[in-house]
Amino acid sequence: MNTQTLEQMKQLRFHGMHRAFNETLQANSIQYTNDEHTAYLLQSEWDDRYNRKIERLTKAAKFRYKAIFEEIDYDNNRNIDKNQLQRFASCDFIKKNESILITGSTGVGKSFIASAIGYQACSLGYKVMYFNTQKLFTKLKTCKADGTYTREINKIEKQDLLILDDFGLKALDSTNRHVLMEIIEDRHGKKATIIASQLPTEAWHQIIGEQTIADAILDRIVHSAHRINLKGESMRKKLIKKD
Repeated sequence: MNTQTLEQMKQLRFHGMHRAFNETLQANSIQYTNDEHTAYLLQSEWDDRYNRKIERLTKAAKFRYKAIFEEIDYDNNRNIDKNQLQRFASCDFIKKNESILITGSTGVGKSFIASAIGYQACSLGYKVMYFNTQKLFTKLKTCKADGTYTREINKIEKQDLLILDDFGLKALDSTNRHVLMEIIEDRHGKKATIIASQLPTEAWHQIIGEQTIADAILDRIVHSAHRINLKGESMRKKLIKKD
């Protein structure tokens, strides 16, 4: 009967329950009451499905770094407000459809912090996508050529959190300017966005170009956004010194 039960669990894809039930059949397993046994099997199945969901979300996000909050360096010279970051860890900013802007010179840890927030969002069940901004623009130009642009834009729009990294490394041309406007317009007040850039926000107007569109984009993403302005030396250089 146990063999049949295990096979049925496998066919129903109750992987967590299958593993847990198999463990209880071992000679040295804990002896549960009927109620405890049922609760243990259900909890094992719930945990397994939850973990697989988080794994799928994290894989789909395509983060640049595997980053967690516990690994963030809160050195005083970095100008990081630990309380602020811990509030971001709750992901309330996603519930409120707010934006976070992370600025600072190269190597100070912008991408790492953006990824850590993204990983945390995935762990709470939110859908996240991470992009190098220039690569995203290149991808969307290709999508326009092969007819998949609308589908890709709709996919981006549905994400609970969109992370645009390395924004502003290259001035936007007319096509990319309008693409960015469309993305920001779709998400404004509806979904959360994180933008990381080496440039201070004061320089974004020039990078975007075309005053009317630049004004419209910045009005939606800058004025009401949370700010993280990182300082200090490159984290990569610090790691090299430690080695």
